[in-house]
Amino acid sequence: MNKTAIAAVLAALFATPAALAQTYPNKPIRMVLPYPTGSSSNDIAIRAIAPVMAASMGQTVVVDNKPGAGGNIGVDIVAKATPDGYTLVAGANSTMAINPSVFPNLPYDSVKDLSPIAMVAKFPYVLVVPASLPVKNVKELIAYVRANPNFNFASGSGTGSTTHLCPELLNSSQGVQMTHIPYKGGAQAMIDLVGGQVQLFCGGITAVISQVKSGKIRAIGSATLKRSELMPDVPTVIEQGVPDFEVGSWLGVFGPAKLPPAIIRRVNEEVNKAVSTPETRKFFLNQGAEVSLMTPDELGAYHRHEITKWGAVVRRLGIKPD
Repeated sequence: MNKTAIAAVLAALFATPAALAQTYPNKPIRMVLPYPTGSSSNDIAIRAIAPVMAASMGQTVVVDNKPGAGGNIGVDIVAKATPDGYTLVAGANSTMAINPSVFPNLPYDSVKDLSPIAMVAKFPYVLVVPASLPVKNVKELIAYVRANPNFNFASGSGTGSTTHLCPELLNSSQGVQMTHIPYKGGAQAMIDLVGGQVQLFCGGITAVISQVKSGKIRAIGSATLKRSELMPDVPTVIEQGVPDFEVGSWLGVFGPAKLPPAIIRRVNEEVNKAVSTPETRKFFLNQGAEVSLMTPDELGAYHRHEITKWGAVVRRLGIKPD
């Protein structure tokens, strides 16, 4: 090996994080997605912003689907990756905030082993009831549940899913007991909701909006911090007196722990820029998603709060992996 080659090897070995950040990125970035290809809004959202980020950063952003074990396989890959900014993960509330309580022996700690970088989008949920049910808001719903102990609700993705935990959070906060009826898919849950076989569903706005507009079901509360652009006339559950009732899917970008701050800032800027274009905002809205810009510190605090919130619900219900 000649002197030039030796010098190059030594420079690579002893390069400081600051020096690495100055040249970042100088090769393709791998964005691990812990879900099957084309199977979810998360996949659609990441594939929408990847080319925008690539054009801005001058390097390809490769979306690499690594499903399995409820998303834990994909997250673990990134938790154990070299912290150089070239292996990132698109983590959702299920993998980052709910799974830590559902799976007792995860091979990683989603807080200690990962660096929060940027929020991509939130997919807000809404509480809906059959049009025949005599309730028009959350206060009337709670009163009706207390007067009718056989009240039930549907989930579209089974035990431990966000559609399941959403009404359970209402159970916890309001001291009521609604019975969970799990479905293998949202479509059948919606059919039975319209028919009155189940009496409540909490799901993504795009999954219910057509039935709401047709008058077959009624939206009684948006599970968001502020009213959704897609349903501006529907008051939030928080507005109706239930504090901290924000429920929905969210998608954020995380990297391995010890990621250099300069790289974290760069990726945060690029994600924020990609999701802020008018074209992306419009596309996301059509998918039922809303842009929610966060700094890395804000995402970290939000992530920890979500773990605490859902952990309490999971422990109360004693949910275990299927």
